[in-house]
Amino acid sequence: MRALVAAREAELGENVIDIRGRAMQALEQRLDRLESAHESVISAAYENQAGTQTVHRAVLSLLEPMDFAGFLETLETDVAPILRVETLKLVMEAPEDAAPSDTGPLVVMPTGSVGRLIAAGRKAPRGDDIVLRRASPETLGVHGTEVRSEALLPLDLGPGRRPALLVMGSRDVGRFSPAQGTDLLRFFAQVFRLVLIGWLRG
Repeated sequence: MRALVAAREAELGENVIDIRGRAMQALEQRLDRLESAHESVISAAYENQAGTQTVHRAVLSLLEPMDFAGFLETLETDVAPILRVETLKLVMEAPEDAAPSDTGPLVVMPTGSVGRLIAAGRKAPRGDDIVLRRASPETLGVHGTEVRSEALLPLDLGPGRRPALLVMGSRDVGRFSPAQGTDLLRFFAQVFRLVLIGWLRG
């Protein structure tokens, strides 16, 4: 079509403009934009599908252990590799007079520590929503190794229980950032919360 229009314009001469040629250029540009958008949508759909399958595998791993010790162990041995993160830690608060402890994936800290970790030095509270950000100095001791980005998933364990926090760390600086969606992480956090409450009740 481009060749036909170009031939027609050549017949008309330089002083005559064929509107059809200009319309074809506009249509080509619009088609290019539509194709680019279509490719982006397909790519995003594949990424979402892959992410969903990954989280489902991680959830199934949470349900397999037969005791609480096995549940904690599977965080490091199974769940963290599935989620492709370097660290996966469960932070739980203890009374002020209790000694802090770090036993692998379980980190016990004084009351108020969850809020401080989430705030990361900010004066204004961050609330109880999922936080995706570059690694903070406040969480360095929790990770126990060098990470460059992190995800903080607050866990409400119900009335009478102190808040808990699930902390993921990655050496990839772009793995967790505020611009990313949190739907899959929120689903994972909800399942993790229910499983954890089940072990605490037992």
